[in-house]
Amino acid sequence: MATKPKTKEKALISLSALEQAAECLKILAHPHRLRIVQMLLNGRYTVGELAEACEIPSHMASEHLRLMQRCGFLENEKEGRKAYYKVVEPHLAQIMSCIESRFG
Repeated sequence: MATKPKTKEKALISLSALEQAAECLKILAHPHRLRIVQMLLNGRYTVGELAEACEIPSHMASEHLRLMQRCGFLENEKEGRKAYYKVVEPHLAQIMSCIESRFG
């Protein structure tokens, strides 16, 4: 009786790392946050500009930005009285590419 050849299995990610991934994916799982990421992958924007593009009040855009900053996706840079947000997590481009190819 022939035995099945063993295939190399990819090492599993630890459960604690998967918990962290799940939390960050929950943060992204919102249409306004996805729009914000999509915009920020193409440039820097202020809260007001992002709020206008999402058709939401600035305070709501600020809350979305705060959540994504807490997850390490974004940073802001102050220039005078304005703060410009930018993506600092390079993997967001790949995630957004998957979303755009599937739903775009």
